[in-house]
Amino acid sequence: MRDYFSRDGRMRGVCFVAGRKIDESVFEPLVKNNVEWISQTPFGWMRSADSSEIQIAAAGDIFWGETDEGLAATARLARQFGIRTLLKPHLWVAGWRDTVWTGEIRMKSEEAWKAWFESYRLFILHYAEVAEKNRMEALAVGAELQGATLGHEEEWREIVRRVREVYHGKLTYAANWDHEFEALPFWDALDFAGVQAYFPLSEKSDPSLEELLAGWNRHLPMLERVAARIRRPVVFTEIGYKSSDRASVEPWVWSTRDRINLEQQARCYEAMFRASWGKPRFKGAYVWKWFPLYDTGRSAGDNNFSPQGKPAEKVLARWYSSPAVPASPAASRP
Repeated sequence: MRDYFSRDGRMRGVCFVAGRKIDESVFEPLVKNNVEWISQTPFGWMRSADSSEIQIAAAGDIFWGETDEGLAATARLARQFGIRTLLKPHLWVAGWRDTVWTGEIRMKSEEAWKAWFESYRLFILHYAEVAEKNRMEALAVGAELQGATLGHEEEWREIVRRVREVYHGKLTYAANWDHEFEALPFWDALDFAGVQAYFPLSEKSDPSLEELLAGWNRHLPMLERVAARIRRPVVFTEIGYKSSDRASVEPWVWSTRDRINLEQQARCYEAMFRASWGKPRFKGAYVWKWFPLYDTGRSAGDNNFSPQGKPAEKVLARWYSSPAVPASPAASRP
């Protein structure tokens, strides 16, 4: 086991979800690609963006890997391969077809906010206990909740305080890439700053590597400025690009109608690593998304987020293989 993390503190991660029960074999491709961290994402469920109740679904209604049993088993198996775990609970608002982005959560009264924060506290403390019991190395106290984080500093400081009573690993929050990351008021209460890094890099389809790097240069100054101000390292707690022509235009969009472009996905990752990997305040990334039971035989025919079986996987493996920047930029070009 190489354990680059112990040398440079960078999280070489993927966002990992097991739809059904897994065994040790699914971790061999991660080791091959120099992945040393996985994030696991259980969900809490809200009926609407103004509902004050958060529920944890029953085991039969969600993926095996999102259940407490699946989270524990996955972390245990990963540890056998030297792979650490970031537990990153999310909320899911409304149903599968009419889902609402979590950043739009808004209560209609102060009483409703009080009830929501009480429900959220119970939700996140449950997963703090799961993380502590299963020796998970890091925990996110929330993700993409800008409607609930901005303007509610004291409530979140209390949540962090309560979580630290239960859980003794590293804490973060996964802020949305735009206004929330810059404005979050409680970074000082956490160990590192997480950003869901779906930064738009271009306004055109199939941009060149140089154009993608120029896109990163529009965002990096803000990231470095915030990191310096809060005195915390920055981790891309989620970053992903579809294998499509428009992967860099609106990286957060799930549309399946865009033309397949495997090389564009690889270029997007190449640009991300070239722009950020050598920055001293940048301490890692979690690539969206890694499916342990993914059929790589169909990779050339899909435009989804997974890098598996695509040129992007080789980019990931190369950059995760060393703390050093590759010596030859020409050799790095997809």
